[in-house]
Amino acid sequence: MAKPTKYAPHICTLVSILAFIGIVIGLLTHETLVIVILLLPAAIYEVYRTEGKSTKASSFLLLGVLIAEILLILFKIDINLADYFGVDSKDIGGYVVPLGDIKIVGSSLMAVLSVILFLKTYGKYTKWLAVTIFITAFGIIYSIDPDAFRELFKYAVEQGVDKI
Repeated sequence: MAKPTKYAPHICTLVSILAFIGIVIGLLTHETLVIVILLLPAAIYEVYRTEGKSTKASSFLLLGVLIAEILLILFKIDINLADYFGVDSKDIGGYVVPLGDIKIVGSSLMAVLSVILFLKTYGKYTKWLAVTIFITAFGIIYSIDPDAFRELFKYAVEQGVDKI
């Protein structure tokens, strides 16, 4: 059964503004945790709004990754997954994700999951939330490591060109 939409535009606007504020404050203060925490309401609302089996699973996974990001940042855990797995990238859901710092991989995974949600969901509000999460995931990556952001952006453009 479809979720009520009476307050959905207001809630989506509010959580998008919170995410934007998080990006601005986080980048100005160099505090990634601010960005991640202010994205949390959008991720929670995405879980509530999604209804299909695969989209519900994707939104729960996205929320789990976001919570893991909070813990990794809070406890200053640094793990290089490329060294751990011995490869530079992994295929996740049909998307090649470069490996490196676990927090950047987590944010990249959130971006991939938001794309999956955007493509697989029918609701305009869940699409709206997916876009908010996608943009904020890149804000998180930039906040953690601007050089990794540039490399990931370059990689994404190259992958996109290959698929055209």
